[in-house]
Formats: sequence, C-alpha cells, structure tokens
Amino acid sequence: MAVPRSKTSKAVTKRRRYANMFLKTPNVVPCSNCGNLIMPHHVCPKCGFYNGRQVITPEVNG
Repeated sequence: MAVPRSKTSKAVTKRRRYANMFLKTPNVVPCSNCGNLIMPHHVCPKCGFYNGRQVITPEVNG
C-alpha cells in the first residue's frame, strides 16, 4: 500500500486547486448578417438570423 513520505502543505494544495479556478472567457463570433457578437451556434438576438436565414422575429425595444 502506497504511503506519502510527508504531508502535503496547505500552500501546495491551495496552489494546485487555485490553478483551475480561473473563469474562461466565452467564445464569441460576429453575426453573419448584422455583425453583432454572439456565441457560436446561437440565434442572433439583434436580427434573428441563424445560419444565413431568418429564424425568429426580433423584439423591438422602444
């Protein structure tokens, strides 16, 4: 049975865990119709286009 030679310090443990706590920035691409930045494979909320065709009618705010 494997036994650790010495105790892993708190600093080493926390440093290892902290390396995975960074938030990743979302990947955004410009809309092919209006140029608005959207997430890939999502309908553009500004113009309602997806994959080169009108999918939804966007709501007019105003």
